[in-house]
Amino acid sequence: MKTKYAILFICIVALVIIEKESNILSRPFCLNRVSDKLIQRQAPQQTPQPPLDYSNTTQNGSLMMLKMLLSKLIGTVGYNSSLSEEQEEEELDDLGTYSFSGGRKHILLLATTRTGSSFVGELFNQHGEDMFYLFEPLWHVERMLTTASESNNGTVLSGIYRDVLQGLFLCDFSLLEKYIAPPPKDHVTPALFRRESSLSLCEESVCSPVVKYVFERFHCKTRRCGPLNLTLATDSCLSKQHHAVKTVRVRQLDTLQPLVEDRRLDVRIIQLVRDPRAILASRMVAFSSKYQTWKTWAQDGQVPEDDEEVKRLKANCDQIRMSAEVGLSQPRWLRRRYMLVRYEDIARYPMQKAEEMYRFTGIPFSPQAREWILRNTQTMQEASGIYSTQKNSSEQAEKWRFSIPFTLAQVVQRVCGPTMELFGYRFVDDEKTLMNKSISLLEEKLFL
Repeated sequence: MKTKYAILFICIVALVIIEKESNILSRPFCLNRVSDKLIQRQAPQQTPQPPLDYSNTTQNGSLMMLKMLLSKLIGTVGYNSSLSEEQEEEELDDLGTYSFSGGRKHILLLATTRTGSSFVGELFNQHGEDMFYLFEPLWHVERMLTTASESNNGTVLSGIYRDVLQGLFLCDFSLLEKYIAPPPKDHVTPALFRRESSLSLCEESVCSPVVKYVFERFHCKTRRCGPLNLTLATDSCLSKQHHAVKTVRVRQLDTLQPLVEDRRLDVRIIQLVRDPRAILASRMVAFSSKYQTWKTWAQDGQVPEDDEEVKRLKANCDQIRMSAEVGLSQPRWLRRRYMLVRYEDIARYPMQKAEEMYRFTGIPFSPQAREWILRNTQTMQEASGIYSTQKNSSEQAEKWRFSIPFTLAQVVQRVCGPTMELFGYRFVDDEKTLMNKSISLLEEKLFL
């Protein structure tokens, strides 16, 4: 009970301070920016921007949340003295999950390449006008640091990813700008990766005039716009009720703990997984030139399991599994903030799984998102493009079984066995079983 009285006292003091000083929660608070150590080149001169105004969301949200905490604590201090230590700790955990985000949700979709993450990300991109969605912003970070010696340091790189995500969730693009090449001029860039995949970055308020002779590779498709003005993007971000980011570049879930614990944010993490055999089959098609070795092995029928390619496959599977084990163990910092979803379940039951994901995030499932799902999961003829989101989802989930040689499927089963078992993917013992669609390779499994 002493702990509760201490928290009650702190809340009362904080409430008084906030009501006296309107800017108490808008003071700078940042994670350790390890990324600054890696930027060796001269940063471009940028026009100073006024500090972001979070007063309408942060301050009001803080007052509201503190009053909720006080109400809960006052109601429990006097009447729950008979609670066990475990029950009391659970109540304190509930209090610890509150944030000062003013009701704004921050969704982080974690995946690896060829897991259907473009489709799942689009479920949130299509939510409506109150969603700000970004498609793979960390691509710029990875691209710039691929030649840096520090890029081999997973801990450093994970810290950079986390810092950039934190800034983006707070509608601050300044750190991301450091990694965009060529550097933005006065916060304007024609080089943002996959800009057209974000409806928010192509809406009218962000659409600047076309600049003659300036080519933008990832230009908007819905309207004719000039280079992306990141100041306008910031304004759009701040005006949205919810934010979502899709990334295939975060490898370790536990490195995100400081981000999740940032009380200015209300982070919900969705980890998307897929059968490792299907991932390999899809990558051999999508990234053909990078998987020539695997194609040679498929023809020869022999795979040297001590080869670096096989070791890399095992490492990727292990990283996915270890992150999922962290999430499924529900540590205090992730409680009610982590969800594991299999691509195959989404492909079979797209509407049901979308509803579950929206329910998990605490965001209403909009009619626009429902309509988009109906339009894009019943396509009779598969759309072109390896990143297309218009596919017959149930057929797509099984397509890999007819393209991957049984020899390669066996290799995946050997090196990714623990991962497959955790996610409920059944093993096959022969080619006939692999290609028999009447035999399901998916266990019915509920991830809590």
